[in-house]
This record gives sequence, C-alpha cells and structure tokens, in this order.
Amino acid sequence: MRLLSLIVLALLWSRLAIAAELPVANRTVEVEILALNDFHGNLLPTPFYAPQADGGWRMQPAGGIEALASLVRQERARNPQLIFVGGGDLIGASPLNSALLRDEPTVAALNQLGLEFSALGNHELDRGRDELLRMQKGGCDSVDPQRACKYAPTYDGARFSWIAANVLDTATHQTLLPSYAVREVNGVRVAFIGAVLKSTPLIVDADGVAGLSFEDEANAINRVVFQLRKQGIRVFVALIHQGGDSRQHFDVENCDTLTGEIVGIVKRLDPDVRTVISGHTHRGYQCRVDHKLVTQADDYGHLLTRITLKIDAITGKEVGERSVNLVVDPARLPPDPAMHAIVARAQSLTDPAAARVVGKLAVTQLVRAGKMHPDTGEAPLGDLVADAFLAATRQWNTQIAFVNRSSLRADLPVSPVMSQSVSWGDAFATLPFGNKLVLMTLTGAQIKTALEQQWTLTASTAHVMQVSGGFAYAWDGAAPIKERIETSSLVLNGHPLEPEQTYRVVMSDFLAEGGDGVSVFRDGTDRLITPLTDLQALTGHIQRRSAANNPPGHALAADRIVRRN
Repeated sequence: MRLLSLIVLALLWSRLAIAAELPVANRTVEVEILALNDFHGNLLPTPFYAPQADGGWRMQPAGGIEALASLVRQERARNPQLIFVGGGDLIGASPLNSALLRDEPTVAALNQLGLEFSALGNHELDRGRDELLRMQKGGCDSVDPQRACKYAPTYDGARFSWIAANVLDTATHQTLLPSYAVREVNGVRVAFIGAVLKSTPLIVDADGVAGLSFEDEANAINRVVFQLRKQGIRVFVALIHQGGDSRQHFDVENCDTLTGEIVGIVKRLDPDVRTVISGHTHRGYQCRVDHKLVTQADDYGHLLTRITLKIDAITGKEVGERSVNLVVDPARLPPDPAMHAIVARAQSLTDPAAARVVGKLAVTQLVRAGKMHPDTGEAPLGDLVADAFLAATRQWNTQIAFVNRSSLRADLPVSPVMSQSVSWGDAFATLPFGNKLVLMTLTGAQIKTALEQQWTLTASTAHVMQVSGGFAYAWDGAAPIKERIETSSLVLNGHPLEPEQTYRVVMSDFLAEGGDGVSVFRDGTDRLITPLTDLQALTGHIQRRSAANNPPGHALAADRIVRRN
C-alpha cells in the first residue's frame, strides 16, 4: 500500500512538473458553442431593432432560416467542432407557415443544421407532454391530426435532444426528458444541463403541464453537476429557459446591468457552472453575474451567440470565456439552398389560408405595446382583442372581457399595411394558440383581486391584462404588489364596480385556469366553455365591423387603464 501511494505521488508530481513547463497557450483548449433561443418557428425574417452609433435604433429585417443556416455553416466551416445548441422555445407560438404544419418544417430545418441539444422551453409544452414526445421521437399520432404529417407524409422526429433537469413525471418521479448531454471536444468533456422556468405551470395551459412537476432551476442543475463531477466531468454549461433584461445593447460584452429572474438563479448555481445560455425574455445580452457569463440571443433567429470556453488541459476546468452576439442579417448572408427548399414547401402548403382577407382596420397597424408614458400596460391591439372577445360572446350576456397580454404574439399586421387590410395569416400571427373562450361569473371583489394578481409574475407591465371597452380602472405603480388597484376607480359603463355584485366575464381558457398567476379566475362560477376560439372571435369581429363600413382599431390605447405613478 505504501509503495502504491509513493507511485501515485510520483505520477502526480511528474504531471504537475510537466504542466509547469508547458507554455500557458499549450495548456489551454478552446471549445466553441453557437446558441439560438426563442426561435418560435420563424422561418422568415422579421423586424429587428439594431443600435446605431448615434445612440438611436434602426429597424432592419433579421433572422429567417435561410440566413440563419448560412451563418451556422460559415461558423462551422471556421470551426468544424463547433457545438450548436438551443435555449428553448424553438417551436410553439410560431407563424402560420410553421404552426399549421405542427412546426415540422422548423424541426426539419434544425435537423439539417445539426442542432445537437436544447433546453426545454415552456412553449414546447403548449400541446402537452405527449405531443412534445412525438416532436422528439417522431410519428403521426398527434393531438392535432389535421396538421401533423402534412409537411411530409411521415415525421421522423428531432435529431437533436430537448433536455430538462427540473421537469418530473409526477407518477414516476423521474425526469420527463434527459437532464443533460455531454460532448467531447479536443479531449475535454463538456456537460450541457437543461432547465425550464419553474413557473411554467403559471404560463402554460393546464392541459400542457398535466402530470408534470417543475423543480427549482438552480437546485436541479446543481444536483446534476454533483453527479457528473463524480464521473470526472469538470466543465458545465447551463441551458436555462429563463432570462432577464439589460440596459446595455446586445453587442456589449460582459455587460453589468442584467436584471430579472435569471440573476437569482445564476447566483445559486454551483461555482463550476461558469457559462449560462438563457432564453424566454426575448432579449439580447452578454452579461456577467458573479463572474459567470450569462447570454441570450434576442428572439426569432435575429442573433446567434458564439461562446468560446477556455479549458485548462491539465485540470480539465474552465478558466475563461468570451462571447459575441452575431446579427443574422439576410442582406449580408447568402440564402441557404436547402433551407430555401424547406421554406418554399411550407409556404406552398400554407399560403392559400394565410392570404385570405379578413377585413380592414381603421389604422395601418395595431401594436402590442402601448406608447404612453408612463406605460399603463394597455395597448391598442389589446383593446381590439378584448373588444372582439366581448362582441363574440354578447349572446351570453357578457359584460367584461380580459385578455392576457402574453397571448398577443405579433402586432396586427406585423408590419404596417397602407391599405389597412388584414389577412387570416396576420390574425393568426397575433393569436396562434387557438385558445377557447370561457365565460364565468365573478364578484366585483374577485375582479379587483384578479387585477391585483397581474403582478404575480413580474412587477412590470408585461402581464397587465387587456380589458374591453366600458370597463376602466387606475393603478398605482408606486404601491406595493397586491395593493396597486384603486378601488374607487373600478368602473363599468360609467357605474362603480360593486364588491358584492356579480358580473359575467369572458377570457381564454388559459386565463380561466389561473394562467399568468391570476389564480382567482379558478374560483369563477357558472362556467361555460364556448365553441369559439380567440382567433375566431378576432377575425369575426373584424369581418363584421368591416362589412358595416366601421373598421375597428385606434392608433393609441383607449385610456381604459390609467397609471398614477
């Protein structure tokens, strides 16, 4: 035993001696990662606001799978060992040319691009666990048979792996998906560990998360790190579908103004997790949190993040990292022929439905975000959709409509149209989920509680519900959470809302099940699940108003919601 110990010590000393003699450059191995997040099936370019040298912003087209593929191939030609990964929400809440085909064109494109693995995002669960597993493994047995296997006669599944360490099957207490994936580059093993935001049940329809539980992100990742460290792995990259925002531009390396949920998660990660690829908040940044690199690549394929890890070849540990956010600019990148073929087929299958004209608006475009200062949370598009919900359900004597702002996925239309016409494709881009409308009865007190609960997920205006005409209220941005609504300001058709009186309201089934943290809606009585979807309500409203030569919409929010501070 003593002899064995001496031999081990001798070998250790010899290795350390060799390490001491090696130049620093020779001791370092570099591993490059390319990261994409929140692609949401955007096969075509979309508007992107790029910062300018004078401090302003310029809108330009960015993204699109043809340009994205061109950039990925350029990066891989420069470094064939590049690892291409995702930060979640690669599919779901997609434009019509992918969504009407169950996002199978998007998966086909990412397969061809050699994506290796991705964090699970909340939108990958929009249609539930079984559909997620079908998207992973393949097959045509879908919850949406009218759309599955229409892009091609068969669907072979994703060749990349979705990973999530914090999503458990409640029956087996095992993870639904693999927790991690390991890739070896130049003799160094790098572990990628996935996680989706733990609040997923608050922002996904109840059917989508049935039978699943969601653990704390940091706890789940740290548990996997502990296990993998025993296997000799020393380099860990977290793929977390949760994010934040920064006041600094997407191209500022090592920014120091990151805020949001991701910050608290990163602070609790194991020290050996030095790189975090985030998502969910649709922002671009390359920041430092407790010396860890935290990145995000905006959304819709506008950016790709290239991350370079520096690994000590002797210890196997990460000793440095740098990053850059690359703009996917179709004007500078030649279109990829293979991707062009995928887009062309998807367009040919969906264009007839997309092109059908629904009607006209009173303005050239309705936007999702208000232009008022301070930001009340109300937006012109939200006003229209809430009015559409109310109009579609008047036969059931509804009085107030609520719309979750997160359901509005695109301005209407995406870009201003001088003719003011709206196509079915435009409307679908705005409301792609197909949520059913649900009626219920609430007291005035419950309605006030619902409005207070708008800030359950965030203190900002990001989740302020849109409301129908005739209903109005004021809130105080300086007041504590749960004390922001001014009771005296609650008005319906010019009359104060009475706490004990009951009111008939309508909303999406997502909100009706307590989505976005508005849990009081689950207590509503006399429920009626209508046969109408949100999209049908919107298109029907535009059609009726257009036919009456009274097209709907206004350029600015209608002052239904007032902010005091």
